[in-house]
Amino acid sequence: MAKRSATSMDKVVGRNIRAARLARGLSQSGLAEKLGITFQQVQKYEKGVNRVGSGRLFEIAGIFGIPVTSFFEEANAPAQPKGARSAARTDPLTIRLSQAFAKLPDSRSRLALVTIAESMMRTRRD
Repeated sequence: MAKRSATSMDKVVGRNIRAARLARGLSQSGLAEKLGITFQQVQKYEKGVNRVGSGRLFEIAGIFGIPVTSFFEEANAPAQPKGARSAARTDPLTIRLSQAFAKLPDSRSRLALVTIAESMMRTRRD
């Protein structure tokens, strides 16, 4: 049986694994340790070089506490400028903001921050 090569969907899944890992401040080595694999394998998953099996993807989703479907998010998204979504997910400031947001102690603070960000977006468009 021939080994199937990675597809564009594997690249989407890999980018989403990377984004989830970075948002939680976890290194490739840290994720690899939790999975019982090498950091090089995590690196290959994130680059979309190697396919992630369904069982392994389920395990990764469990580590991050997110649904497995979130790894396929970009696949069915409306068309955007090429690289716009993945660039935002790997931007250091976006990652820092996401980490800070996740650490806010209460939902009122998170809502206030979202309201401010949305207000800033509306102001830029006007």
